[in-house]
Amino acid sequence: MPVECPRCHAVNPGASRYCSECGTRLSFSEEAPLSAAETLKSPSEELTIGSFFAGRYRIIEELGQGGMGRVYRAFDTKASEEVALKLIRFEIASDRRTIERFGNELKMAHKIVHRHVGRMYHLGEEKGTHYITMEYVPGEDLKSLIKRVKKLTTVKAISIAKQVSEGLEEAHRLGVVHRDLKSSNIMIDKEGNAQIMDFGIALSPETKGLTGAGAIIGTPEYMSPEQVEGKKVDRRSDIYSFGIILYEMVTGRVPFEGDTPLSVSMKHKSEKPRNPKEVNPQIPENLSRLILKCLEKDMEKRYQSARELLSCLTDIEEGIPAGELIIHKRRPLTPKDITLAFRLKRLVIPTLIFSAIIISGLALLLILPKKGSGPASAHKRSIAVLPFLDLSPKKENEYLCDGISENLISSLSAIQDLRVPARTSAFSFKGQEQDIREIGHKLNVETVLEGSVQISGERLRVTVQLINVADGFHLWSEKFDREQGDLFAIQDEIAEAVVRTLKVEYLGENGTHFIKHRPANAEACDLYLRGRFFWNKRDKESLEKAIEYFKKALERDPEYAPAYAGLADAYVVLGSNRFYPPGEAYPKAKAAALRALEIDENLPQARTSLAAVKSDYDWDFSGAEIEYKRALELNPNYATARHWYALLLSDLGKHEEAISEINFAQRLDPLSSRINANVGLILYNARRYDQALEELKKALEIDPCHVSTYEYLGLVYSQTGNYKEAIKSMERAIEFGGNPADIDIDLAYVYARSGNMMESRKILARIKESRKSSFVSPTSIAAIYGVLGEKDEAFDWLEKAYAERDPVLLELKSEPRFDRLRTDPRFLAFLKRVGLSE
Repeated sequence: MPVECPRCHAVNPGASRYCSECGTRLSFSEEAPLSAAETLKSPSEELTIGSFFAGRYRIIEELGQGGMGRVYRAFDTKASEEVALKLIRFEIASDRRTIERFGNELKMAHKIVHRHVGRMYHLGEEKGTHYITMEYVPGEDLKSLIKRVKKLTTVKAISIAKQVSEGLEEAHRLGVVHRDLKSSNIMIDKEGNAQIMDFGIALSPETKGLTGAGAIIGTPEYMSPEQVEGKKVDRRSDIYSFGIILYEMVTGRVPFEGDTPLSVSMKHKSEKPRNPKEVNPQIPENLSRLILKCLEKDMEKRYQSARELLSCLTDIEEGIPAGELIIHKRRPLTPKDITLAFRLKRLVIPTLIFSAIIISGLALLLILPKKGSGPASAHKRSIAVLPFLDLSPKKENEYLCDGISENLISSLSAIQDLRVPARTSAFSFKGQEQDIREIGHKLNVETVLEGSVQISGERLRVTVQLINVADGFHLWSEKFDREQGDLFAIQDEIAEAVVRTLKVEYLGENGTHFIKHRPANAEACDLYLRGRFFWNKRDKESLEKAIEYFKKALERDPEYAPAYAGLADAYVVLGSNRFYPPGEAYPKAKAAALRALEIDENLPQARTSLAAVKSDYDWDFSGAEIEYKRALELNPNYATARHWYALLLSDLGKHEEAISEINFAQRLDPLSSRINANVGLILYNARRYDQALEELKKALEIDPCHVSTYEYLGLVYSQTGNYKEAIKSMERAIEFGGNPADIDIDLAYVYARSGNMMESRKILARIKESRKSSFVSPTSIAAIYGVLGEKDEAFDWLEKAYAERDPVLLELKSEPRFDRLRTDPRFLAFLKRVGLSE
C-alpha cells in the first residue's frame, strides 16, 4: 500500500521507511522504538529517541536520510544548544581519503559566518562511526515547499533568491564553493529566512588532491555541465545550480528531467533549457532572462559572481510594486555568530546601540496614540484547522486524528479575534490532494494548520505546521514526541503556539478562553474521541455507537464533562432527525447537558444542546435564547450554536435576526451542506422565495447530493406554483438517500397543492401506515390535511403532535405550509398553547 510522506506529501512504495524525495521517516521501525534510551553500539544501528551519542548529543528526532547517511536533530549537552547530527555511512567513511577531504573542507566551511548560511561545526568519530555536526534550522526545505505550493510567486522567489545570493557571496568571498547546491539544501526557517545548508562537502579551488580526477560530486538535476564532465569547478558552478533552483521556484519543476541520472546529466551538457516564461507566463521577462543567463553552458557567459547576480535580482525587485514586496524578520545573531564575526567591531557596536535607542525613541513617539484618539480597530485573523493525517498503515487512528483537529478548532474558535472555519468545512478536504492556496481561498482564511499523528507502543508523535496561505511558507512548525497520556497537553501547546504566532489575544471582550478539558483517565479521552468520530457521521447507527463510547468514557471518568456534552449532542440529533420519538430522546439529552454543566458551566456544546431541548421539547423559547446567547459568549465562533439559534429565531418569526445569524454561521462554516441548505430554508420561511431559490442552487453547487437541499427546493417550488420542478426535486431527494417517510410527507403536500388530491391521499395513507413502526411527525401530516381542506382532521393531528411533544410544532408560526390553517380561530389558540403567540 503506498505511503504518503507527512512532510512533502510525496507518494512512496508501501515498504518504504523513508521518503524518496525528502528523506523524512515514514514509519517507526521495530529496531528503533520511540521509548528507547540507549547508546549506539555499532555503525549499523539507528539512533533512538532519547539516546545519547558520543557522550554529549541527546537524540530528539530523526530528520531524514540522504546519500551520506542519517541526519538527526540532537541536543548538544556541552554547548547547550540543538544541532543537526549527520552520521556518515560506513561505506563512505571507511575510505580514509574521503574522511580527510571532509575534514579539510569542513575547516573551510567553518569560516562562513552569515545569516543565510547554516553553520558547520565539527567532524568527529565515535566507536567507528564518523559524524558531522551543524546548525539545526527548524522549518521546511525549499524543495518540500515547492512541492506543496506547486510554484512560488515572483515576489517570494526573488526574496529567497536574494537571500541565497547573499549567502553564496560570503562563501565565495572566503573561497568556498558548495558544489551540491539544490533546493533540498536550502532551509526556510520560522521567520521565513533562507539558509544554505550542507557546506560540509564544499571544495576550495585552491585545495588539490582531495577529490579524485574525474570524480563527480553533486545531484544530477542541479549539476553544472562542467561537473558532469568531471572538470574543475568554481563559484560559477554554484551560480548554474542556483539558476536551476530559481527555475524550479517559479515553474514548479527543474529544467531537465529524465528516467536515469545519466540521461539528466547529459541534458545539462547538450540540451537548451526551455524558457521559464513559456512554462509560467506570469514571471517578468527580465527574471526569465536572468535565469537563462545562469544556465548558460559556457561558464564565461554566466554571471561571474554572486554579487553581480544579487545586483540584478535587486534591479528586478525594484520594478515590483511596493505593496507586493515581502519584508522578512531577520534571523537574530547567535552568541557564536557574534563571537566569530564581530570581534573587530567592538568600537562600532556602542555607536550602533546608541543610534538604535535614538531611532527607537523617535519611532515610539510617532506610533503612540495621540491624546484623546480612539483605539485602532483590531484586524481579525483567520485560520483553518485541517484534519490531521493518520500515518498508521491500517488507518486505525483516524478517530484520534479527527479528535485532535476538532478539539483545536473548538479551542481556537473560542478566541474572539480569530476566525476559525467550523469542522464541517475544514474536514471537507479530508483525503483530498489540494493546494494550500486553493483551500485558503475556499475557506477565506489567511493561514492553515495541518499535521499528522503516529503511534508506536505507548508513544505518540504529532507533527504540526502552520502555513501562510498567500505564499505557502511555514510560519511555525513543531514535532511532539510524548506519552499518549499527554495528548491534551500537546493540543493546548499547539493552540498556544498558534496564538503567539498569529499575535491574537487569549481573552476576548467577554472573557473567552481556551477550552481545556483533561480527563483524569487517558482511556476516557480515547473513548470520548471515538464517540465524537461516530457522532460526526450523524446517521442513526453511528449516533448510537457514539452514545456507547461516551458512556464507556464516563465509566472510566465519571466527572468528564465533555463526555456528558457528547451524550446530550447525540440525543438531540436523534430527536431532531426523528430517529427517536421526542419523549425518548430529549429528556436524556437534557439530563446529560445539565450534568455536564454541573461539572463545567463553561461548555458551549452543553449550553447549545440544552438550548435545543428547551426550544424543541420544553417550548421554553426565552430560556432557549438565554442558553444560545451564553454559548455564543463562551465561543462566538461556534457555528452549531449560531446555526441552531438561527432556526429558532426563524420559527419565532424573527426573520431578520434569523437571516443575520444563519449568514454568520455560513461564514464560519462555508462548506457545510446543512448550513447552506438552511440559509435557503430560513429565506423560505421569510417568504423570500426568489432569494431562497438562489441560495439553494448555490448550496447544490457545494454539495450536489445533499438530500435536505432538494427537499427545501421542492417546498420553495411548490409555493411559487412550479409543481413539476417541486416533484422532481423531491424525487431527487429520494434518489440521494432521503428518508422515504419524510419525502412522502413533502410529496403528499405538493400533490395536494397542485390539485392532484387522489395522489396526495394515496401517499398520505402510506405515511399513516408507517407511523406504526417509526416516528413520523403528526405536525407535518396536519399540514397535508390543511391543504386538502380537511381542517378538522388537521387539528386532530395537531393535538396528537402536542401530546407527543413533536419538535416540528415549532414551525407553526412561520412555515408557509400552514398558511391554509392560519385563518381558523383554533390555529391562533394552538399557537398560544405552544408558546408561539402571546
